[in-house]
Amino acid sequence: QVQLVESGGGLVQAGGSLRLSCAASGRTFSNYAMGWFRQAPGKEREFVAVITRTFGSAYADSAKGRFTISRDNAKNTVYLQMNSLTPEDTAIYYCAANPWGGSSARSAAYDYWGQGTQVTVSS
Repeated sequence: QVQLVESGGGLVQAGGSLRLSCAASGRTFSNYAMGWFRQAPGKEREFVAVITRTFGSAYADSAKGRFTISRDNAKNTVYLQMNSLTPEDTAIYYCAANPWGGSSARSAAYDYWGQGTQVTVSS
C-alpha cells in the first residue's frame, strides 16, 4: 500500500513557476514509476509526465520544454517543476504510483493516487 500526498500548488501569474511535490509512504517507492496527471474543470483527467524506476521520463506535448519531473528516492518524493505557466495549466494536479515501474500515460496503469493539489494560473 502506498499513500501519496501532494503539495506546492497555489495561485501564480502567467509566466510564473511552481514546483509540486508528492511525498510517498512505504519502503518500495524506488520500484514505482511515478506520474503526474491533471484535471481542469469540465475536462477529463490527462497525463502530464512520468518518471520511471530507472529515472527515464516522458511528457505530454503540453508539458514538453516547460515542465520537469524528478524524483528523490531517499526522500520518497517526486517533483514537478513547472515553468512558463499559462492559464491553460490551471487544474488540480495529481501524483500517482505505478507498481510496474515503467513509463505509461494511461491512468489505468497507476494503482495509487494522491488527493490532488490545485494550481491556478491567472492571466
